[in-house]
Amino acid sequence: MSTYSVNEIIELAVQIEHNGYAFYNEALKHKGLDAKSQDLITTLRDQEVNHEKIFLALRDDADLKNLTFTQDWELVASYLKTIVDSRIFNSPDAAIQLATKAQDVIAILDHAIQFEKDTLLFFHTIKDAITNPKAQAALARIIHEEISHVLRLSDYKATLS
Repeated sequence: MSTYSVNEIIELAVQIEHNGYAFYNEALKHKGLDAKSQDLITTLRDQEVNHEKIFLALRDDADLKNLTFTQDWELVASYLKTIVDSRIFNSPDAAIQLATKAQDVIAILDHAIQFEKDTLLFFHTIKDAITNPKAQAALARIIHEEISHVLRLSDYKATLS
């Protein structure tokens, strides 16, 4: 089984946010977006940048360099790799391709909702696998924001149906 260091996990989280930014940024180029859709996607894109900064700050915080992982960390690390490899955008190019191929706003929203849900699963797994209270608090804040992304996207999609 694979195991990851704290820095590697944080780097995976940073990459997920970077890829989310790439998706939303490309989605903004879609010609079928109205002003309300553009505003929503712009907000979500900008929040991806904020999340990336939060993760980078975790890596730089000396208190968090010595995170203690749960005893079943090997299983968790293997699970994280499976999530990232199979579901979450594994590169900015993959995210851009998905946004480019979207036929309409509904398809963009569907992809965004799935991405946000997969990201939530990833972050919950990380949060459950660490014991440092500061790291857990930071992840809880990001998880709360990711949940709000799913709800905002879902609510907005419902208004279009």
